[in-house]
Amino acid sequence: MQRRQATAQARRITAEAAAALVRPGMWLDYGAGVAQPDRFDQALAARAGELRGVKIRACLSTRPRAVLEADPEGDSFLWFSLHFSGYDRRKHDAGRAHYLPVNLGEVPDYYRRFIPPVDIAILKCAPMDAGGQFCFGVANLWHRAVIERAKLVIVEVSEGVTQALGEQNGVHLDEVDYIIDGDGLPPPELPNPPATEVDRAVARLIAAEVEDGACVQIGIGGMPNAVCSLLVDSGVRDLGVHTEMLTDGIMALYGAGKITGARKRLDPGRIAYSFALGSRSLYDAVDGNPDFHCCPVDHTNLPHQIMQNNRVVAINNTTQMDLQGQAASESDGHRHISGTGGQLQFVRGAYASAGGKSFICLASTYDKRGDRRSRIVLNLTPGNIVTTPRTDMMYVVTEYGMACLKGLTVAERAQAMIGLAHPDFREGLERQAHEARLIPRGYF
Repeated sequence: MQRRQATAQARRITAEAAAALVRPGMWLDYGAGVAQPDRFDQALAARAGELRGVKIRACLSTRPRAVLEADPEGDSFLWFSLHFSGYDRRKHDAGRAHYLPVNLGEVPDYYRRFIPPVDIAILKCAPMDAGGQFCFGVANLWHRAVIERAKLVIVEVSEGVTQALGEQNGVHLDEVDYIIDGDGLPPPELPNPPATEVDRAVARLIAAEVEDGACVQIGIGGMPNAVCSLLVDSGVRDLGVHTEMLTDGIMALYGAGKITGARKRLDPGRIAYSFALGSRSLYDAVDGNPDFHCCPVDHTNLPHQIMQNNRVVAINNTTQMDLQGQAASESDGHRHISGTGGQLQFVRGAYASAGGKSFICLASTYDKRGDRRSRIVLNLTPGNIVTTPRTDMMYVVTEYGMACLKGLTVAERAQAMIGLAHPDFREGLERQAHEARLIPRGYF
C-alpha cells in the first residue's frame, strides 16, 4: 500500500480527530494485550449512539474498553476477541464480547490469507526511535500482519510502552498514516495469586521431569508458575525458554540464573516469547534487555518452530478432561472462558521435539456453588470445546499423580484417568466406564 510521505509532525492528530475517521460498518483492529489503544478507545466511545455496526477485533483486553462501557446494548460497537481475558469473559457473559476461534500461532496467516483487509488498525506503541520505528512493546504477536492488511494505520504513542527488543517488533513511520498521543501510563499488570497446595502438589510431579538443558514453555496460571518456583530451588541448570507468554514465573527462573539458553538450537542464548503479561518488575526487566527476544506468534507457536529445540517441556492448564483423554480448556459448556491459545500447538511441538514432553495439568475437583465436582468425567459438559484431542495427549497431571496416555488403549486410558481423579469420585467413574463399555468386562 502506498503511504503518504509526510513528516511525523504533519501526521500527528488528536484522538478525537482519529476517532472521527471511523464510519458505520467498518472493521477496526485494536491488536492484542498491552498494545490495545486507550486514548483512541475513549474518543471512539464518545461516538456511541452516533455510529452503527462498527466491528472491533482484539485479544486479551488488559483494561476495561470504553467502547463497551459506553454501548451496553451493542448498537454501535461489536467486539470480537481471539482470546478472552477476565474482562472479555465478563463482557461475553453480558452478551457484548464474541469469540473468534483460532490457534494463536496461525493468526498472522489468517490475516494474510483469510481475514478481509482491516479498515483501520490502531495500536499502542512506544515513541519513535532514531530509525523511525515505533516499538509494539511486549505484545508482538500478529501485529505486523495487521499492519500489512490495514487500509489505514494509526499509532497511539506512549512513554509507558516497554522497549522490548525482538524480531519484527514494530512499525516504521513510512507505514503509519496518523500518530496520536497516548496516556503515558505503564503497561497493565496481571496479578499472580499465591499457589495453592494442589498447585504445589502438581508442580512437584512436573518439576521432577524437567532435565538440565530442557527448553520450557509455561502457560498462564498457578500450576505452571508453581513449577517455576520449584525449579528456582532445584539443581536443574541451563534451561532454555521458547514460549508464547512471558510470565513472572519465568522471570523468577531468569533472576535465579537457571536460564541460559545455551543448549537451544533456535534463538540460542535468548528467551523467545511473543507477549508478556505480569508485574511491573517483569516489564522493567525486559526493557532494552537483549536476553529477551520478542517475536511474532508464528515464530513461537508453530509446531515446526517449537520442535527445533530439543527436550521441549510444555506445561499448560485445563479445566475438564474425559476418561479418554480429551481436554476442554476454553469453555464451560457454551459459556466461553478463554480460547484455544497456543495449547494444542505446544502439545504437538513438544511431542515432535527430540526428548520433548507435554504436560496438561488440572486440579482433580472444583467447587460450584458449594458443590464439589470432579474435573475428570465420563463425558465432557455438553457444549464444551475440545482444546487438545485424545490423540495428542501426552502427560496428564493432578495432585494425585501423573499418567502418560500415549500408546494406551481406550480402556487403559480410562483406568489411568480414574487413578488421577479424587478418591471420592473414582468408584463412580469406574462404574460409568464399564457401563459405557470403555472398559470391557474382564479387561483388567
